[in-house]
Amino acid sequence: MTDKKRAEELKKQLEYHNHRYYIDAQPEISDAAYDRLMKELIDLEEANPELKTKDSPTQRVGGAPIDGFKTVAHKSPMLSLDNTYNPEDLREFDERVKKITEKYTYTVELKIDGVAIALIYKNGYFEAGITRGDGERGDDVTANVRTIISLPLKIDNRKLENIEVRGEVYLSKKQFEKINKEREAQGEALFANPRNSCAGTLKQLDPKAVARRKLAVFTYYLADAAKYGIKTQWEALEKLKGAGFPVNENVTLCKNIDEVIETCAKWEKRRNELPYEIDGMVIKVNEFDKQAILGMTQKSPRWAISYKFRAEQSMTKLKSITVQVGRTGALTPVAELEPVQLAGTTVKRATLHNEEEVERKDIREGDFVIVEKAGEIIPEVVNVVIKQRPAGLKKFKMPDKCPVCNEAVVKYEDEAVRRCINIKCPAILEGSVIHFASRDGMNIDGMGPAIIQQLLKVKMISDYADLYKLTIFDLASLERMGQKSAENAVKAIEASKGRELDRLIYSLGIRNVGTRTAEILSDNYDTLDKLSGASADELSQIHEIGPVVAGCIADFFKRRETKEVIKKLEKAGVNTTRLKERITDNVLNGAVFVFTGELVKYSRTEAGNIVKSLGGRVSSSVSKDTNYLVAGPQAGSKLDKAKKLGVKVVDEMEFLEMIKQDKKNAVKSVKPKTAKNKSKDKTQGELF
Repeated sequence: MTDKKRAEELKKQLEYHNHRYYIDAQPEISDAAYDRLMKELIDLEEANPELKTKDSPTQRVGGAPIDGFKTVAHKSPMLSLDNTYNPEDLREFDERVKKITEKYTYTVELKIDGVAIALIYKNGYFEAGITRGDGERGDDVTANVRTIISLPLKIDNRKLENIEVRGEVYLSKKQFEKINKEREAQGEALFANPRNSCAGTLKQLDPKAVARRKLAVFTYYLADAAKYGIKTQWEALEKLKGAGFPVNENVTLCKNIDEVIETCAKWEKRRNELPYEIDGMVIKVNEFDKQAILGMTQKSPRWAISYKFRAEQSMTKLKSITVQVGRTGALTPVAELEPVQLAGTTVKRATLHNEEEVERKDIREGDFVIVEKAGEIIPEVVNVVIKQRPAGLKKFKMPDKCPVCNEAVVKYEDEAVRRCINIKCPAILEGSVIHFASRDGMNIDGMGPAIIQQLLKVKMISDYADLYKLTIFDLASLERMGQKSAENAVKAIEASKGRELDRLIYSLGIRNVGTRTAEILSDNYDTLDKLSGASADELSQIHEIGPVVAGCIADFFKRRETKEVIKKLEKAGVNTTRLKERITDNVLNGAVFVFTGELVKYSRTEAGNIVKSLGGRVSSSVSKDTNYLVAGPQAGSKLDKAKKLGVKVVDEMEFLEMIKQDKKNAVKSVKPKTAKNKSKDKTQGELF
């Protein structure tokens, strides 16, 4: 047999086994046997470069690392769906459809909890993979998407050679658990859920690392389907399946809204049986001609809606209550639970918030409790099952001494928490270093909690400034930290020296100073030295800095330990000055904005960044100082308060008009909406 024929045979075998494993879930050969076939093909192609084709299975294993991701425009917007949370809302949706059209059916599809993707094919070959981004523009992650085994690299259908298909990239529960175990072993922060892990994986710059994580995809949309004589969504899914695309098999065709509601209820009960996460259902009018009649609103189609599942709850036994000490010294009670499955993860612990919350719910060690978890939300004890409380359980009492350093704790009159005020407490020290290196802080890759714990344990560091003294030799000597990882960590530490002043201020770990307050302080003081010399009275004069926060800031900089650590940072070459110019001459200069409800063009965070780039300010609450409330659909109590106070209310279109004249400058400072930064503002389901 010639090399060419053998290569063709190997390609067919590998694609067949890929399909049996990833699509049919019925593998016929072992992983070792599959790897032998793959290696044989790789060797053949390396010896005979002319045998390497675009659709070869070897093209999935990942190429060289890339420098970054290009942002490209979508051919048509990847819009969002309105959400609904109960059957009554589904019936209202159906009534709206009935008013416009008749004689229609519905498709009900699982809402895969992953990352939306647009897949472009040219001349039958996979050409590009683009993330949803802000709906109009997304990141080109082609090299990473190419590693998805279940995705066809070539379409054997001449009619569908030049198409765009949309779907959801996801990570199975099994792969998610495997990745988190690996991250834990490497001392890296764990992903909160499969969606976060999937989004992080797609943004990896090394396709080979992406390939190892084994992402998967389900497709659900064929652009311009009617052009190919397809008349319904059901037919479109069948056409995609026939062309070799992975399509979720759990799609239901419903005659009426009662069947839709029944289907949603069925999958809400059965979702934990699936090997991947779903967070709801997607309901679409099946007939394309009816979809055309129903049309679109500015932000979403009138012919589709997302049904979101309720937060998962389960009963389990509370074995004990332990007390954690945070970086600010706050003592937090934590419920240690009998393991229970919730939202795709095994929950063993849940927050009890504070002493007053424990007393209010009368939570006792030995109780049976209801635990709730939804998506990224930290597991929480909702209430106690009093009927099942064993006799003789004692009320829980918070300790008078720190459980870590054994020093006396204090409870201030205006706070619900007890605090350890020993600045040498190991828990406070560990928390402060982890906070300093965190993503929102100095963003030092490779400095996860487990590595920092090791550094403190072997006394390589005594505070966060000591991170800048670490060498490759120091880090390579740690457990689970090889030479390459040590080199990367040192590079990341060095890169963090050039962070903006507001990030440094936040990283210092000043009590009550979050990212927004750090920005305000950076806007008012262009050096850390000037800020450190400000009095509480002076600080309290700044808009949005109240007397309590001002006191915390002033007290922090008065400490001898703070002065010493700042000197060490300056000596290490860490930037302590404001790098960005203050905005003084722009259309929104000085205006205070508050955002509420759902926005389409940008997330609330991104819209706030635009306001700040034009000289305005953003507040989280409406007050007499607010100039504008930007209100989207489903606006809450902020809208009522704004009307009472006479604050000007504008919708999203009016807001976009306000920023139009300086929009180009503003948008340059705003990153496209990604899976990561939209997670907090994600109030709509993804459609296309």
